Amino acid sequence: MSFEAAVHAQAIEIDRLSLEMCAASGTGHPSSAMSIGHIVTVLMFHTMRWSPDYPDYPTSDRLVLSEGHAVPAVYAAAAKMGVMVGKDPQSRRKLTLDDLKTLRAATSMLDGHPNPMEGFPFFDAATGSLGQGLSIAAGLGEAAVLDGNDRRVYCIIGDGESREGQIAEALDYLIDHKLENVLPIFNCNEYGQADRVSSQQSPEAIAAKLTALGFEVKTIDGHNPAQIKSAFDTFIGGKGKKPMAVVAKTVKGWGAPSLHGSGWHGKPATGDQLKRALSELDEKRVELTSALASSDSFTIDPPSEYKAPEPKTGDIGTLSAYMKKNDMTALLQGGNLATRRAYGMALRALGHVNDRIVVLDADVSNSTFADTFKKDPSLADRFFECKIGEQNMISVAAGLSAAGKIPFVSSFAKFITRAYDQIEMAINSGANLKIVGSHAGITLAADGPSQMALPDVSWFRSFTTIKDHRGNPGCYILQPSDAYSAWALTNVMAEYEGACYMRTLRPDTEFLYSDDVVFNLGGFEVLQEGRDVVLCAAGYMVHEANKALELLDKAGISATLVDLYSLPFDAPALLDIIGANNGYVITIEDNYGGGIGSAVSDALTESGDAFKLTQLHVKRIPKSAKTPEELLSMCSLSAADIVKAAMSLLQVA
Repeated sequence: MSFEAAVHAQAIEIDRLSLEMCAASGTGHPSSAMSIGHIVTVLMFHTMRWSPDYPDYPTSDRLVLSEGHAVPAVYAAAAKMGVMVGKDPQSRRKLTLDDLKTLRAATSMLDGHPNPMEGFPFFDAATGSLGQGLSIAAGLGEAAVLDGNDRRVYCIIGDGESREGQIAEALDYLIDHKLENVLPIFNCNEYGQADRVSSQQSPEAIAAKLTALGFEVKTIDGHNPAQIKSAFDTFIGGKGKKPMAVVAKTVKGWGAPSLHGSGWHGKPATGDQLKRALSELDEKRVELTSALASSDSFTIDPPSEYKAPEPKTGDIGTLSAYMKKNDMTALLQGGNLATRRAYGMALRALGHVNDRIVVLDADVSNSTFADTFKKDPSLADRFFECKIGEQNMISVAAGLSAAGKIPFVSSFAKFITRAYDQIEMAINSGANLKIVGSHAGITLAADGPSQMALPDVSWFRSFTTIKDHRGNPGCYILQPSDAYSAWALTNVMAEYEGACYMRTLRPDTEFLYSDDVVFNLGGFEVLQEGRDVVLCAAGYMVHEANKALELLDKAGISATLVDLYSLPFDAPALLDIIGANNGYVITIEDNYGGGIGSAVSDALTESGDAFKLTQLHVKRIPKSAKTPEELLSMCSLSAADIVKAAMSLLQVA
């Protein structure tokens, strides 16, 4: 068999299909796809162990296309192989060549960039926002190590996107964690969107950087089948050595010289230009496939057999029982505990009853209390230290989720903001992601605004207003006000299939609840019933609102206090409570606007009922102060400010 001729023939066919599907769509990136045609051919038709009939089989080798805009090449290969597609695993069908004509259409499974949730399960996560794929591959690799299977993960990265800082974070992570089952493949076709890439992203520069980081580096001609195969064979046979990377020198628009150079990024060839490009490919086929025999074919090795393990789940019990069992009775009787610490306790308890739970942190686990999980010897192998690299951490978690794990990801809530793009892509992917931001809000006090999460509720709240691919809210925001609610809500997050964001607090807070209170996604708790005005608060601000109740009572105002710990919430139930208080409501939050106040406002507006709403939130850039109380006064959020707002709303002199 002429392996080289067979690869050339298949790669040219992939290139042709890439050109034609993008032309039919009127949109797409055929020249980028043509630069990876040979690499995709060797991977999907030869090197990877997988089954087109079961593209998401648990032990299959995986391909992560970080350079997501080049996806027509993978779609073309999948159509040639009849890969099974469809959102519902029970009603999948083989992808056909005719399906390629639907690229990027509203009803198509072939999205403009990879996304398994749209019906293409060959991929594990949505990519295309550049720089994220290698981190996802790392998460898939970590899961394989945990599960003890021999899966290998290949990740194709564009040379231009290699400048993204997350790529550096991911490369560091691979070296730190000695992940030999993940292969970064840098597609060096020399061109970005507007022009040539920087000399800092040349094949030579990338190879030098990889070598300096500690990778075994193979630089190859990305259109030479023998060199591609040799590099992949080296990777497969290199177990026990060190992580490897491939630098592939390629040509953007390979096989069609009229599409070379700048000016063709994201621009399909149509009309005479398409005819010319296809003619050039035909000439390439004659030149490179003369040795091809009719008997030449590829053999795909199947993945190793998978036996589903018995799921290990159970009840984590109560916070009180946990603390008594772990010699914390005095702490329990003290009646004060930080929500971040209760979160760490719940993580550890969850780890013992559910073996799908994994925990990631970014060098602050002794502050988030995720180290409670890490310090348990029986759980330590499921803790992943990501150091100061939040973007990589979120995408690693997305990869772990794709492999069936339930990742809890924690850092300071302020630092989570660095990874907003990664979180959005994970939600697009359907990732079962649990994000916990500690030290949230202004009560962090002395460390100042550089450490305070302030726009986070507003940003995450935008996802509560949409439905995910499962028909659930895109994300739940949870703000426990005491240790009991933090314990319970951590457990609730673990049981839910979908994205959640929980804010935890640095300061200790007084116990408001007990083991008997049930907390649910979308729920809230009424701490005191009144008749004049509703105070809606969450997190630390529940305590400040609680202080205001006594002051309001002295002023002759009967207030209802609602702990609105979840966004979204049960709007009809809350509206009933507000209606029973004459339509008067004050929202109180320790973050910038657009959060709880906006959510309550939307519910009230949509109801059509008469109401009066006052929103109290942080309305200035705060600064350092020695105590939470000073910050609350600085930002007009103290109990006295709440009383003042209530009296103004009710027009009480």
